[in-house]
Amino acid sequence: MVERLQTPSRSPFELHHILNCLEKTPEINVESELFLPEGKGPFGCVIALHGSKGWASHHQDHINGWINEGLAVCKVNSFASRSIDSTVDDQLTVTHAMMLVDAFKTREILESDSRIGKIGIAGWSLGGTVALYSAWSPIIDVLGIPFDAHLAFYPAAHIRPDVQEWSKSPILVLHGDADDWTPLHLVEGLMPQLPNANLHVYLGAHHSFDCESEFTLLPKAVRLKKRTARIDKNGYMTGKLFFGIRVPLNERWQRRWIIRILRNRGAHVEGNPAARADSLIRAREFFMKNIR
Repeated sequence: MVERLQTPSRSPFELHHILNCLEKTPEINVESELFLPEGKGPFGCVIALHGSKGWASHHQDHINGWINEGLAVCKVNSFASRSIDSTVDDQLTVTHAMMLVDAFKTREILESDSRIGKIGIAGWSLGGTVALYSAWSPIIDVLGIPFDAHLAFYPAAHIRPDVQEWSKSPILVLHGDADDWTPLHLVEGLMPQLPNANLHVYLGAHHSFDCESEFTLLPKAVRLKKRTARIDKNGYMTGKLFFGIRVPLNERWQRRWIIRILRNRGAHVEGNPAARADSLIRAREFFMKNIR
């Protein structure tokens, strides 16, 4: 059974705006689809968030598996609600900050539904970034209640918070060591901060390893390299450019300027049958253990 929800949300550009001026950011109604399994509930529920290319068939493969095991799934349509198809080439029209607010606001609606029990969050790539940083305590303090479990597929883990306080809910990150879009080393660098977190690495696997696509170059994709972004206790984000100079990264024009200077373009995606098969099982077991 599928039900359609409309949730009042906001469109902050960066984490800085969530932490400092969320009430001044643009309002929007975000649409989502709630899939319910058979039975009366209450059901554990997964709030699911797509990547930079929007919803894809491999996302639905995971979702179908979760529903078949008796979990509810709420697919949040952050792109369609803002009339955007893809952010692969810019990463600026719909950001992880916007999707974070969408996720927490959707959770507010689900919390009042007697058919819903524990609530986890899952996301792929851009959505994986949301699933990961939704465990950061300053974000939770502003946006709501902690999620009961976090599952992040190949997230961009480039943000390094000065405030190293995180939810105690379990976190699982699934990543490939050949990923040249959101490199594995960024996740590895963040792991020491994260309590109750596990990182499972698929050897030789590229970005979107759980899809069924052949090796494909996305020539205009904005990719990450070695640089990280620092976010201070006030939510102010900066990054090192050349010669150790730090530049602000809080506004759209600042990010657009940095993308032009660094010219970080071009990334690959490729399905990996072994990694795909394992991730379908591993992700399902993670949620069955933690939110069912």
